[in-house]
Amino acid sequence: MAWLGRSANGPPIFDPAMCEELQPEILLGAYASGIFPMADDSGEIMWFCPDPRAIIPLDGLYISKNLRRRCDSDRFTVTVDQSFEEVMHCCADREDGTWISPEIIEAYTRLHEMGFAHSVETRREGKLAGGLYGVSLGGVFCGESMFHTETDASKVALVHLVRRMNERGFKLLDTQFSTPHLVRLGAVEISRSQYLRRLKLASRLDCTFAD
Repeated sequence: MAWLGRSANGPPIFDPAMCEELQPEILLGAYASGIFPMADDSGEIMWFCPDPRAIIPLDGLYISKNLRRRCDSDRFTVTVDQSFEEVMHCCADREDGTWISPEIIEAYTRLHEMGFAHSVETRREGKLAGGLYGVSLGGVFCGESMFHTETDASKVALVHLVRRMNERGFKLLDTQFSTPHLVRLGAVEISRSQYLRRLKLASRLDCTFAD
């Protein structure tokens, strides 16, 4: 690996010359160390290990009465790993710009093909209406991004994700950074050191996200 150390408050110090491409072993090693990539506006890959770190406790997801009714209705059909690359493209299609570059999409699609990256999709009348994707390692799911084209479609995907994680013995849902939207859904911040301790324990578990 090409990790040279950590800065005090920012991303880890990384030697890009050692890893010109986002190879699967680089990505998996990074996630196991609490580190993840994002692309800047020029497409350059930057590496992050935030302090504090945002997570959603698996017993702390806030589901409003309206969202619960939406989940229990037949408005949306939920699928898993049926449209991974399409979900990534939809997450990247933002008017305000995106950190999901073509290189990121290609790299995570390879992880998906290897069984380490997964998507949850919500559909209405067969058409993709929302979804999310992330990386799973043992009992950890690192959420990367989500999108919706219909109200509550991404929230329904998140509810399904948390239910699936609980059913399959997962212990840690990493959302990386905190946002007002995630806080309303139950996200909390913990220190980097606390996150890394939880990551180490949860990643040792033998959990399967998709059959």
